[in-house]
Amino acid sequence: MPIVNIIKGYVPGSIGRVAQLHGEYYSRHWGFGAYFEAKVSAELAEFISRYDENRDGFWIVSINGRIEGSITIDGVHSATLGAHLRWFIVAENRQINGIGSRLMETAIDFCRSREYKRVYLWSFEGLGAAGHLYRKNGFELVEQHTGITWGTRVNEQRFELRLT
Repeated sequence: MPIVNIIKGYVPGSIGRVAQLHGEYYSRHWGFGAYFEAKVSAELAEFISRYDENRDGFWIVSINGRIEGSITIDGVHSATLGAHLRWFIVAENRQINGIGSRLMETAIDFCRSREYKRVYLWSFEGLGAAGHLYRKNGFELVEQHTGITWGTRVNEQRFELRLT
């Protein structure tokens, strides 16, 4: 039986491993390349360098001591834009036993504890399981357009969860 822990805060190696999980998954399923993985790595590193545990949340899933998933709440613009949910991923071979749901609940509970009025995230059309999980947790699609934010043309989608 695997030992599953959700750990809050930075853990050595987490920036690289979270970027790796994103790079591998999105390359395999969507053809995203080096641009995307570098973007995830750079933006996550920037976030960690200004991380404030009173405002932000960064959780990783450790399974038998190996990082197998993550979710982030970037609260820097929470008063105006809302809290930004980012870097949500669970390794494909670990997408069992509700790990993604546990991460999502952890992040939303954190936002409620900080009395954030809304949480938003950017995704893109075609991510069936993730989109289902967003909707299951009350997120609504509020905007979509074709774009190349991730280095590949996709139908970008903005989801929002109102907490008040």
